[in-house]
Amino acid sequence: MTALTRPALGGGGAASRAKELQVQNFQCYQLSIGAVRMVRPLIERIEVHDRDLGRQLRRCVSSVPLNVAEGSRSAGRNRQARYANAMGSARESTACLETAEALGYLGADELPVAVDRLDHIVAILFRLCR
Repeated sequence: MTALTRPALGGGGAASRAKELQVQNFQCYQLSIGAVRMVRPLIERIEVHDRDLGRQLRRCVSSVPLNVAEGSRSAGRNRQARYANAMGSARESTACLETAEALGYLGADELPVAVDRLDHIVAILFRLCR
């Protein structure tokens, strides 16, 4: 009797990788929409002090789920490019929040949950870009 290899056991191969990517993409999209909802009241507070920074944050945080959705229906390098764009937008969103805090528009205690969510999104996108 011969031992079954990992693909023969259903634990590997292209189909397994494709399923994993679908799950990660769905999770990333849902987290991204949640991040937009989470950041929206912060944008409104930032815009009281700095309309340009608020607009920039609105654009970059909105770009994350849009690029994730576009990437999920793309293939090859286009897919990687959309996920890389989403990752860059998530990082830019974090930078906007940290800048707003440094300028005194937000309190330091207001950032951790949103920044953690954005970092989690970046980690998933990093895996999706591979």
